[in-house]
Amino acid sequence: MLTREQKEATVTELRERFARATSVVVAEYRGLSVQASEKLRRQLRAEGPGQYEYRVTKNSLLRRAAEGNEVAVVIDHFKGPTAVAISYGDPVRLAKILVDYAKENEVFQIRGGMLDGRPLAKSEIATLATLPGLDELRGRLVGLLQAPAANLARILAAPGAQLARLVEARRKQLEEAGA
Repeated sequence: MLTREQKEATVTELRERFARATSVVVAEYRGLSVQASEKLRRQLRAEGPGQYEYRVTKNSLLRRAAEGNEVAVVIDHFKGPTAVAISYGDPVRLAKILVDYAKENEVFQIRGGMLDGRPLAKSEIATLATLPGLDELRGRLVGLLQAPAANLARILAAPGAQLARLVEARRKQLEEAGA
């Protein structure tokens, strides 16, 4: 049993984490073994140290921590055995990990979540999991930004290359005529 000071410290810590979160996903873990829960924690730590967090905490402490910030939109999901997964970075990757994990472990049920202060239903989290991740989007953006420069370089190099081919063809023609 937690003392009052421990509860207050937990609420303060959760409030700080919720304030930094880009997304929060609430799930029910009833029936999930400790080993299965640890597997999820290890997977989240491996994806990005400090980027994701998975916590099981008393609902009353979660409610107190969520009051007054963006996470308040998911307070209704804090009932029964509740776990929260928090993303401090790429919310898409967190959604992918949790949706895949829920497919592997039928007892793990995603209830809902929050993305930048907006509530998400279970179906919206599944849709979020199908989107490209932040790193993939950055790669696409860099490709889009580099494409015009690469095309311009090819266009500017084309006349010189055509001239070089013309000179080479004339050289071969003169060699064949002389031979």
